[in-house]
Amino acid sequence: MPLVNPPLSLYIHIPWCVQKCPYCDFNSHALKHDIPEQEYIEQLIIDLNCDIKRFDLSSRPLHSIFIGGGTPSLFSAPAIESLLQQVLERFEHNSNIEITLEANPGTVEADKFIGFFNGGVSRLSIGVQSFESDKLIKLGRIHDSDQAKNAALLAQECGVKSFNLDLMHGLPQQNIENALHDLKTAISLNPTHISWYQLTIEPNTPFHSKPPKLPPDDVLWEIQDRGIELLAQAGYQQYEISAYSKPHYQCQHNLNYWQFGDYLGIGCGAHGKITDAKNQSIFRTIKVKHPKGYLDVEREHLDHLTTIKKEELPFEYMMNRLRLYSSFTLDDYQQATGLNIDSVLPTLELAKKKQFVQETNGQWQVSQHGHRYLNDLLEMFL
Repeated sequence: MPLVNPPLSLYIHIPWCVQKCPYCDFNSHALKHDIPEQEYIEQLIIDLNCDIKRFDLSSRPLHSIFIGGGTPSLFSAPAIESLLQQVLERFEHNSNIEITLEANPGTVEADKFIGFFNGGVSRLSIGVQSFESDKLIKLGRIHDSDQAKNAALLAQECGVKSFNLDLMHGLPQQNIENALHDLKTAISLNPTHISWYQLTIEPNTPFHSKPPKLPPDDVLWEIQDRGIELLAQAGYQQYEISAYSKPHYQCQHNLNYWQFGDYLGIGCGAHGKITDAKNQSIFRTIKVKHPKGYLDVEREHLDHLTTIKKEELPFEYMMNRLRLYSSFTLDDYQQATGLNIDSVLPTLELAKKKQFVQETNGQWQVSQHGHRYLNDLLEMFL
């Protein structure tokens, strides 16, 4: 079966933060001077134009936009509005296209949220991480518990259709009661979506060089099990490993990632994945990482372009698709990869014998056991 172009999303990376958090391995840079808003937006649009031309995307409609970072809410509302206007005029799109902007509680106030909404943002994702002040200090966050709660209330009132609270568990010296109290506080603020995930220690971060004391594995498992139950009781449906939403409020942008959809990545260090059905190829892109290099108008924005090899596609597809709690078919796999089912069916059958996946009438789905040992499941496709 030939490759079919999937939905196309756009990720926009804004790299600046007030300060770098010790657990963060994203491409973010602490502010040393004023943000060059206008100059950076100009380069984003140049970057976007280059990608549209390079991959012949002028006729493909845009599925969703996600502005991440860094801390995008450091940008002014007029700057975000200008950026979105220039992006949207280059693509066909639905009038209700999902446009998400990440915000940190310490960088927002009422007028700013309203300005983002008036500028086109339809969904906010607020980086709370914890509602306990001592935990926020350990995580290097610049906001406190009251600011986090206030940001959620502002999101409810500003007009956006949906908002997400980002929350971590398994924090330094956190016990079960602390973690569940954080989760209960988030639920009480009535977000339409909660991203709830365990803190991991990543290479090349201060936490990696000086690891904090984290809860033992048995505590982590109990936090997760009891937290999932708590979210379900509150009406949040788990549709991905760390994503929970009220009915009909799943993040459409992230769903497109996990379903192996396409996405342009513009901005410092942004990653992209583009299908070229005409030439039956799938590409990965990485943009210039450092703001100074990215803002250099004499330099090409593209830092790296690779074609995903056919032998890598089964793992690439499953690494994304198996995060979801919904089922998929072998036709889905073939359309997304252009590969014959023989490239993956023997492995799926073996995973089924190990009770990592289950299959009913051609619908394949990860089991509860498979989600708990997802890394072991994914290694089978390498």
